[in-house]
Amino acid sequence: MSETSGDFQLEGKQPEKPDVKAHLETAVLGMGCFWSPEALFGQLPGVVRTRTGYAGGTAEAPTYRQMGDHTELVEIQFDPSILTYEQLLNLFWDQHNPVNINDYKGRQYLSLLLPRSEQQRKAISRVAEERKARGDSRPEGTEVADFEVFYPAEERHQKYYLARFPDALDKLRAEYPSMEALLDSTLSARLNGLAKGYTNLERIVSEIREWKLPAAEQERLIALIRSIRW
Repeated sequence: MSETSGDFQLEGKQPEKPDVKAHLETAVLGMGCFWSPEALFGQLPGVVRTRTGYAGGTAEAPTYRQMGDHTELVEIQFDPSILTYEQLLNLFWDQHNPVNINDYKGRQYLSLLLPRSEQQRKAISRVAEERKARGDSRPEGTEVADFEVFYPAEERHQKYYLARFPDALDKLRAEYPSMEALLDSTLSARLNGLAKGYTNLERIVSEIREWKLPAAEQERLIALIRSIRW
């Protein structure tokens, strides 16, 4: 069995099923090393899936060791009825300094927005102008470019903070048909945010109880994540 939403495809059993009828959008952004931004955005209710990767350049088939002129980015699939693109933009600018990212100069750690639609491009301009009117200069340091292609990063760069807890991965693997499906899941996005310290277990538990799942399945998932040794 497979379910497709936007640019992501999930195959096999999934412990959570976001409403596949929802109109999902995709945001692509870079604000330094992609590990922390994936955790930052992945913990937000309304975010369905996250992936780290490379984009914004011209090199073909980039890798972490041979990135060429690409930038480390995060791809975020979200439900705009819960979380708007404008809210993502404000969090993006609140959480980094575009002119000094990781004390590094170069395209790898660029402050970069790649709008996926004309509506997103207009939203970037609107939010940037609103922030500039309040005296915020950060939008001026962010590059905005046309989206071309997103190259997913290697598995070891996906859900980096969650992967640092072997007990979590061991218990989650039993819930998914493959590691790829695990890493693309909503649950792993939330737990990656937890592992980084951006959210807490009780917030995740409360959200799971709002997921479109039978109550017994909700409680089974809650028991699973409570059993993880963090």
